[in-house]
Amino acid sequence: MLLGTYPTKILAGRRVAVPSAFRSQLGETYILARWYEECLVLVNKSLLSALLTRITGGDKSIVEPIRLTEHFIFASAYEVLPDEQGRIVIPERLANYAKLTEQVYFLGVGDRVEIWNKEVWDEKESVVAKNAAEYIEQLSKKYGK
Repeated sequence: MLLGTYPTKILAGRRVAVPSAFRSQLGETYILARWYEECLVLVNKSLLSALLTRITGGDKSIVEPIRLTEHFIFASAYEVLPDEQGRIVIPERLANYAKLTEQVYFLGVGDRVEIWNKEVWDEKESVVAKNAAEYIEQLSKKYGK
């Protein structure tokens, strides 16, 4: 399971070191793509389809919401190979989408790693922390037994 928050810096040429805590779980080849809320997602190559299935509920139909979700994720995806030091290059298009600057966070979120602009995540985390009790209450009403 991918867990934790790791601050790091983007180096020249948009190179960034994937935290060692994530490398063994991600395998040798990663997929890097746009994700929701202006961050990026980094997953093991073999897990991207499973992640999309989870998002779409396994629906095999080609209805517009599923097509748009596939376009959003797959059309922005890049296969990336880490170098000997575990660094990857973030394509310019993805770096621009996520508004990545020198300071970024890698977040382990169970089955995926998210890459966030530091300032954007700091602000979001503050809002989430402030409203966590309300979110949990809403989830327990919807999914609780």
